[in-house]
Amino acid sequence: MTALIDTGFLYATLDEGDKNHRRVTSALANLTDDLLLPTIVLVELTYLLQARLGHAAMRLFIQRLEHSPLQFEAVTKADVPRIYELLDQYADMRLDFVDAAIVTLAERLSIRRILTVDEDFRIVRPKHCKYFEILP
Repeated sequence: MTALIDTGFLYATLDEGDKNHRRVTSALANLTDDLLLPTIVLVELTYLLQARLGHAAMRLFIQRLEHSPLQFEAVTKADVPRIYELLDQYADMRLDFVDAAIVTLAERLSIRRILTVDEDFRIVRPKHCKYFEILP
């Protein structure tokens, strides 16, 4: 099985002071899925790492990426109409671009599992399945 990783989940694995750190590291330790990192998450994550933990922490994360099991997946121009559709459909809950992009990638790649601490993914209804399997 393949799982998409959201920013908050990955950030919590890296910040021992994050309230979700134990939950996400435990979930990750027991996971055998292929891990897919949307490149848009990479941008958001590196910004958060630098802002919250410092430039050195961000650089260390980037250095470790080369040998990590994470595979990258980019948003394409063909994804933009669906991203906009989701942003418009869920405007009342202020769904953000990255979350809409993750839903779009999940639909395009037929992925049901999302590693996240964000409750938005419990509300959004994807086209390719009834609901997402959310971990942790």
